Amino acid sequence: MTRLVPLAFALIFAALPALADRIDVQPGDGALARALWAARAGDEIVLASGHYAGPVHIEIPLTLTGTTGAIIDAGGVGSVVTVDAPDVTIQSLTLINSGRVHEPGDAGVKLTQKARGAQVLNNDLKGNLIGVDIHGARDALVQGNRIEGLQLSRMNDRGNGVYVWNAPGSIVKDNDIRYGRDGIFSNVSKHNIYRGNLFRDLRFAVHYMYTNDSEISGNVSIGNHLGFAMMYSDRIVARDNISINDRDYGVMLNYTNKSDVFANQVSGGAEKCAFVYNSHNNLLAENSFNGCDIGIHFTAGSERNTVTGNAFIGNHTQVKYVGASDVEWSFEGRGNFWSDHPSFDLNGDDRADSTYRPNDVMDHILWSQPAAKLLIGSPAVQLVRWSQEQFPATAIGGVIDSHPLIVAPKLTIPQNLLLLAQSTPHWATGASHDDATDFQPD
Repeated sequence: MTRLVPLAFALIFAALPALADRIDVQPGDGALARALWAARAGDEIVLASGHYAGPVHIEIPLTLTGTTGAIIDAGGVGSVVTVDAPDVTIQSLTLINSGRVHEPGDAGVKLTQKARGAQVLNNDLKGNLIGVDIHGARDALVQGNRIEGLQLSRMNDRGNGVYVWNAPGSIVKDNDIRYGRDGIFSNVSKHNIYRGNLFRDLRFAVHYMYTNDSEISGNVSIGNHLGFAMMYSDRIVARDNISINDRDYGVMLNYTNKSDVFANQVSGGAEKCAFVYNSHNNLLAENSFNGCDIGIHFTAGSERNTVTGNAFIGNHTQVKYVGASDVEWSFEGRGNFWSDHPSFDLNGDDRADSTYRPNDVMDHILWSQPAAKLLIGSPAVQLVRWSQEQFPATAIGGVIDSHPLIVAPKLTIPQNLLLLAQSTPHWATGASHDDATDFQPD
């Protein structure tokens, strides 16, 4: 009987998982490949300062860590690191020189469908076609990375900073992404969070396509062609984002429904602070649209949207909307602040005593018949505008705010971001503008 005891203990210990090892690697020919071949599940491979040859393929759960100066170089072939196993962490490395093949997409880090729960943390990714490709990997975390994309002359030849494809539960946060095509391109996914990222010198900061039930919050877009583009997506929460000096639009909703666009700030430079195209049942509230050519442009039958508590400040045209019926832009007695609305508040309820109509009959004519701009200074045009002011019943429909605010909502852009914007040349992408955006409506 006593002879069975050692056998029982042996079976128990055999069933327990092996303790994880730390494998320290010095640079040398094939050193990283040998370490990966010898590693077991749960091990941590730590790279000393120096250059290591890629591409690297990880097929078991482990942690790959770099000390200061540890660089993996793919030499222009494939992805620098491909993760093809769950629960892998890639951290504190410099990853450079992926290939430039768009299909299947060479990247600094590629997470395949098997890479569930992968973490890509605090890496420098430079000279790669795509920074991080989350290609079907559920519940991935991409955090604290510095991603510098390619600066090819044609922007559409570049790759994205982070590409999320069919990867529910992925979180992309606190990354600094510059150059390349789009900062985050999210396609055919859901339940994603993109939070606290900085985007500069890109086409789109965040580009949503067919991404539902997700969040964009606390991000900063500076000097891009377009800030935050939500396209063909539903039930999005976009809040507390900042767009400074973006060229075309700060915020865009295109075929986007049942979404909350809340407490965002768009300041300066944009052709349109906000653009809403064929989008329905959305809430646009507490946003600040400041210093654009057009504050907000509604078009293509966008209906049943709630617009309240926003600040429209110093835009050349506050609203562009062409419609045959009135659209009320106040909710439960609370409208928006309009910097060009001269009015009084005699009863002290913080609401203007008169309604606000941002557009008149001539605006509708000029938008629908651009050739009429030749007559803009003529006595006939001035007579039409004077007549509408005297006889409001002649209005042909459009936006009306029945309860305009006297005081603008208090939203301020932090001073450090304003200084950063001053040091970032407007649209300094080096790319031709003919392919800068893939959506140019009338």
